[in-house]
Amino acid sequence: MVSLTLDPPPQPERKSGPGGARRAVRPLVLAVIVALAFLAGRWTAPGGRLAPGAGPARRAQAVPAPAAAEPAPAEPAAAAQPALQPSSGEEPAPPGATPPVAPGAPRRISLTLSGPLEDAIAEAMPAEDAELAGELTQVVNRLLVWSLQVARDGRRGDRLEVVYLPPAGGGGPGAAEPVVLALRYQSQKLAATVAAYRFQASGARWARYYRPDGTELEERLVDAPVEEYDQITSLLRDGRHHKGVDFRVPVGTEVRATFDGVVERRNWNFAGNGNCLDVRDTATGRHAIFLHLDVLPRDMAPGRRVRKGEAIASSGNSGHSFAPHVHYQLEDGDHRVLDPFEVQAVRRVALDAGARPAFEAERARLDAALDGK
Repeated sequence: MVSLTLDPPPQPERKSGPGGARRAVRPLVLAVIVALAFLAGRWTAPGGRLAPGAGPARRAQAVPAPAAAEPAPAEPAAAAQPALQPSSGEEPAPPGATPPVAPGAPRRISLTLSGPLEDAIAEAMPAEDAELAGELTQVVNRLLVWSLQVARDGRRGDRLEVVYLPPAGGGGPGAAEPVVLALRYQSQKLAATVAAYRFQASGARWARYYRPDGTELEERLVDAPVEEYDQITSLLRDGRHHKGVDFRVPVGTEVRATFDGVVERRNWNFAGNGNCLDVRDTATGRHAIFLHLDVLPRDMAPGRRVRKGEAIASSGNSGHSFAPHVHYQLEDGDHRVLDPFEVQAVRRVALDAGARPAFEAERARLDAALDGK
């Protein structure tokens, strides 16, 4: 079928007049109204000049991208850069950072002294252990103090290697501080290397520190206030201005008189000293002072005579004390503080022959760890 275009039928011709003029104006008025409505819609539309919130900033954000813009190039595939997986809920380490050390694993630090020892240790420690720098420095100092005081005898360029464990936690003596497994200090002043190795012999209650030749690092008092102890944690020679020797032992350890004498005082200045005893040597006038004890026996009152080696109290953690220990302080008749390791007989214990093979094997293992192997 052919489609035809039909013209509209012709309209009859009308005469002009007043009514015709009015009819001619109506289309113009209608066109003006439509135009105004169109413009009003543009101005109030989203992004228009009268839209809510419209302003210079809004207009800048509303500028569309050119319609003919090319699509952005695709990002490289994720497999091109291996993702760092977070550990224990922590953020991934940045590229090139030292990976965190597994909890409970031994740590090794190696440093060259160029200033305060604590600063050098803090800089050498892994980030997760940084808050332990003060405690580790204290442990290192009390091991080295049997040979030298770093604050006094250290020299720029001295070398230190340490292998240690983070604090073990729990409630035992020393549980809140790092455990040094081994250390080496190359001293320019001594022209020698000081070394110490932690080793627990079969049947021994505690591990102790030994020099390379198998002798104990610490000297022992022949007449000591406690027979067995974990470690000496403070000496008069360590530069801390402490007036006594601190023996780290569990609460309840037997405390003994170090000479024949008489009880002079009991429980004075309790806030600081806790339960305490002052025993005077009737022969020399010296005083042996025992602080931070457990509850004292009733019969340990002033005037009570004691014999050397007699059990006079039990160790505790009373008074101004941060961990179980016995504070042993020696004074002359004029109450001047004396160093027990200078005025009392001392000895140094060596491993027996049966323990030497195990010690040598442990020392070789720790030497390799100090070398970073």
